[in-house]
Amino acid sequence: MCICHLPCRPVKPNIIGEQISSKMGAHYHCIICSATITRRTDMLGHVRRHVNKGETKSRYIAASAAKPPNEILKEADTDVQVCPNYSIPQKTDSYFNPKMKLNRQLIFCTLAALAKERKPLECLDAFGATGIMGLQWAKHLGNAVKVTINDLNENSVTLIQENCHLNKLKVVVDSKEKEESDDILEEGEENLGNIKVTKMDANVLMHLRSFDFIHLDPFGTSVNYLDSAFRNIRNLGIVSVTSTDISSLYAKAQHVARRHYGCNIVRTEYYKELAARIVVAAVARAAARCNKGIEVLFAVALEHFVLVVVRVLRGPTSADETAKKIQYLIHCQWCEERIFQKDGNMVEENPYRQLPCNCHGSMPGKTAIELGPLWSSSLFNTGFLKRMLFESLHHGLDDIQTLIKTLIFESECTPQKECGVFIKTTDDTTPDNYIAQGKRKGNETVTTLAKRQKTDVSTEHPPFYYNIHRHSIKGMNMPKLKKFLCYLSQAGFRVSRTHFDPMGVRTDAPLMQFKSILLKYSTPTYTGGQSEGHVQPASEDTVADRVEMSMNDKAEASSCRRW
Repeated sequence: MCICHLPCRPVKPNIIGEQISSKMGAHYHCIICSATITRRTDMLGHVRRHVNKGETKSRYIAASAAKPPNEILKEADTDVQVCPNYSIPQKTDSYFNPKMKLNRQLIFCTLAALAKERKPLECLDAFGATGIMGLQWAKHLGNAVKVTINDLNENSVTLIQENCHLNKLKVVVDSKEKEESDDILEEGEENLGNIKVTKMDANVLMHLRSFDFIHLDPFGTSVNYLDSAFRNIRNLGIVSVTSTDISSLYAKAQHVARRHYGCNIVRTEYYKELAARIVVAAVARAAARCNKGIEVLFAVALEHFVLVVVRVLRGPTSADETAKKIQYLIHCQWCEERIFQKDGNMVEENPYRQLPCNCHGSMPGKTAIELGPLWSSSLFNTGFLKRMLFESLHHGLDDIQTLIKTLIFESECTPQKECGVFIKTTDDTTPDNYIAQGKRKGNETVTTLAKRQKTDVSTEHPPFYYNIHRHSIKGMNMPKLKKFLCYLSQAGFRVSRTHFDPMGVRTDAPLMQFKSILLKYSTPTYTGGQSEGHVQPASEDTVADRVEMSMNDKAEASSCRRW
């Protein structure tokens, strides 16, 4: 009989007050009926009564041993069994986040578009957890994919196998067990496909086997698995990376970003696109180390995750072209103007000359900082996004169609039409560019693709965006965002909205021109603010002076909180 000092039962305060000691909470537990008794003499009498009754075996079952029933959720016609506390990573082995539904649908459309190029595809979900993503691939794409779901946790592997049987999918644990697994399904049940479930470290599995499609979604950063992912990925295959370390990517923990990504960042108005370019740069460096290049298909940064999807191009030529697109960014801390550094190894005497603004000449001290290294090229492939939109319509994924349409307009840097999107499937990135009679093309295709990328540099969307609220003029009412996009377009600039920021404007206009057009079509607050458009046509010199004064006022106001 042992005494227990744990806070198993509430202890009432004693009259002595300050003389309460830890011994006041000591108590005993009966091993037969689980009764909690405070005094030792009472415990002895309690045990004797059990012995007199002949009760010497324990009939107490601990509450922790009783396993609560699993809950069954449904997503995209796929049933999945989840553990209790499934949305809390610290309390469950198989983490399932319902807020990542958008992420799963984007990856599904990516795989469906890739399946049109060649089949069957060897697909890997490196971190299965409940297996929901791999189950959706096998259930909706059928024989076009050969799905492998991996997880290192034994409980997660067991849960994945149960979810496979729940969705009438045959589990192939090993090649020897393939014939034995045919008898698992009951009579009358239809086999929808095979799924191979493995219990292995993700790095080891990606070194041992080669795949056409790899999805990495670890809890946190994914930089520890990028080298293994690009080691055996097949030519023209796709690697999708989901990063959930938002605190470091969104510049809330800058030291963590420097440790994981080797990147220097600060919080800016375009911090979400900055996070996407940080991840793409890390992916590009990992691919280049394996003598492979990448073509970014799309990059999405939302509230809970950053998703990057790239196509792999084998060969040192593609790797060199990819490495050249990793550059540093010069960011002005006063007006938030930004520009990528020019190529070359020579040290410039005054790097501030590269910035379009004149803050260094008018403000004291150092006004700009160097961010990066970042991915400096395009983040979207228009043709592939249109094929993804077609697949989302085909499979009835209504939740992501609006997002994909926004990505298409953002990739073309054109204002969104009210009439909708015209889906054009015959473009530069049709499957004919990547396959020939069901076979992968060789170096000739890769060379042609690299040449096409060089010619399309002029048509790439401009990097980064401006937030219309952040650059508003004090004492002026801004025009509506749709009308402001039209004003910028009429001025001869490329312009579009961006999914990174609902009030963001992606344009190739310099910040000075952006603010002058915003001021030109803003109305003074004291006039009521209901009418839109410019009231009086101000001269260009007056507009420029007012913009300069506004920028100086904001700079002086923000100097007190600059670090």
